[in-house]
Amino acid sequence: MENQTLTVVTNFVKAVQQVDLETLGALLHPEITWNQPGSNRFAGIKKTSGEVFQMVGGMFEVSQNTMALTDIKSITVNGNQAAVVLHWKATRPGAALDTDNVDVYTVENGQIVAATVYAADIAQEDNFWGKN
Repeated sequence: MENQTLTVVTNFVKAVQQVDLETLGALLHPEITWNQPGSNRFAGIKKTSGEVFQMVGGMFEVSQNTMALTDIKSITVNGNQAAVVLHWKATRPGAALDTDNVDVYTVENGQIVAATVYAADIAQEDNFWGKN
């Protein structure tokens, strides 16, 4: 189980880094539960992979396509869950994002069925992403 979890999550975060939408779509379960932190326009629970892709598309729009996963610092596994430390950067006029997140992914049958994102600097994220 742990080997499958490590493989799926490693492939997922590498696909995020490379913006490989085909691989991302294959690795996210259609009924994923994704919990995005904060009180910004993208915060809250997403209940489908379509909602997750819509959120990410909005993030690229707000960041004027500058959002990038610049470092995968660690991937640690316990059973069917993995905790991943990621570093993100993005810019837009008047604001910059330069922060770590810890994402916890749950894997079942070769797909990510749940994700909970923890922000190291929630105020920076809320300021960068803004309200609706």
